[in-house]
Amino acid sequence: MTSQRIILFYFLLIGLLSFGVRAEDASGRPPNIIYILADDLGIGDLGCYGQKLLKTPHIDRLASSGMRFTQHYSGSTVCAPTRSVLMTGFHTGHVSIRNNTRTLPFGQEPLPAKDVTVAEVLKAQGYATGCFGKWGLGNVDTEGSPLKQGFDQFVGFYCQHVAHYYYPLYLWENDKMIVLEGNSSNSQQTYAPDVIHEKTLAFLEENKDRPFFAYIPSIIPHASMEAPEEYLAKYRGKFLPEKSHTPSRNPYEDYLRGIYVTQPEGHAAFAAMIEILDKQVGEIVAKLEGLGIIDNTLIVFSSDNGAHNEGGADPEYFDSNGPFRGLKRDMYEGGIRVPMIASWPGRIQAGTTADHISAQWDVLPTFAELAGSKAPAGIDGISFVPTLIGGEQEEHEYLYWEFSSRGGKVAVRKGDWKAVRLNARNNPSAPIELYDLSTDIGETKDIAASHPEVVAEMAGIMQSARTYSARFPIYKGERPQRPQGAY
Repeated sequence: MTSQRIILFYFLLIGLLSFGVRAEDASGRPPNIIYILADDLGIGDLGCYGQKLLKTPHIDRLASSGMRFTQHYSGSTVCAPTRSVLMTGFHTGHVSIRNNTRTLPFGQEPLPAKDVTVAEVLKAQGYATGCFGKWGLGNVDTEGSPLKQGFDQFVGFYCQHVAHYYYPLYLWENDKMIVLEGNSSNSQQTYAPDVIHEKTLAFLEENKDRPFFAYIPSIIPHASMEAPEEYLAKYRGKFLPEKSHTPSRNPYEDYLRGIYVTQPEGHAAFAAMIEILDKQVGEIVAKLEGLGIIDNTLIVFSSDNGAHNEGGADPEYFDSNGPFRGLKRDMYEGGIRVPMIASWPGRIQAGTTADHISAQWDVLPTFAELAGSKAPAGIDGISFVPTLIGGEQEEHEYLYWEFSSRGGKVAVRKGDWKAVRLNARNNPSAPIELYDLSTDIGETKDIAASHPEVVAEMAGIMQSARTYSARFPIYKGERPQRPQGAY
């Protein structure tokens, strides 16, 4: 055999081995996929990312058994657009839902039927698909319902404003309302996350013999700050001085508009909620182990945006955003850099850390590849399968975000450069702030004046990376068109 043929054979062999490792187990079955999305959890709220006051042993164990990402980003800086990005693989310059827009009496603007979701991609590959938690992309009777977007089963909240309550009057199971007995304006007996969690575990049990995709968008630790007394009592008086919250509207308006409930012990409640979230992650892992399917299951854990400071939450007290500037609704790192942990025993090397720059629009192409499918053409995401299990990883040219509230905000990351433009609606040519994340991870020093060529490049990306959206304008002259019945 000639030396050229030996080299060719070598590369072909490596390619075949890489393909074989990519997805299927020995039986030819593609991996089960579980994606857990915490709600408003800061990157600093987890022990494996530096949290000192709160304990998250189960999530930390998940990280030690797999890979912890250090440069992963949310789809947006608020709830609904992140979920839209996650489902479709488009960033907020292209995705259909780019902000939170509520409709009357309950619900958010629906994800269009034309959008192809990760659930639809996986369902076409034979996966059982279930969503358990907060949807926020359309009510039960709209085209955005998860039941019309690729999910076989849904349990939880269609409306993210109803999801502000941990003791709501009802949940949904598919198209049927589940009345939560014992919950009223004067009684709190049924904790919604417990109900959703039990349905999640049942889905894993019922589908243990076939590939499944479980999307678990938890409502924890979004405000309101509420937890059962058995958990709250553990932390009462341990994080003083306490932070309280008292709403200002009447009970009917509170429920209709999602106003957060009174909470005199915000610190204790937050700690209790983090324990519940961590405990549920541990029980999911234990269920997989008990079913004997843990080795063929990829578990990914992340958050939908940075830490929040509402309803009694106190991110400064708990150092919830770690070394980063900003919170939820900000375009600084604290608003959009989020934890991501991926565990897959035998496939992902345990105890590893990845500095690959990735975002939640990468989830769809990643899961599609693992399932043996192709992602829809034209999306913004890039599969990070090579980072997970070894291989040559394609990198993003840049990451892009836009947010139409609070004057209009835009951000771009390219390499170590981070550009932020604020007040874009009132001034489309508003100054661009520029930061070098390699030396200034806290975005404390705007160096735009020293790098005009980089600023000019970022300004060009801010124009070219987006398509116009009448419903979610960010620049002056763009007129919003709210859906019928919206506030």
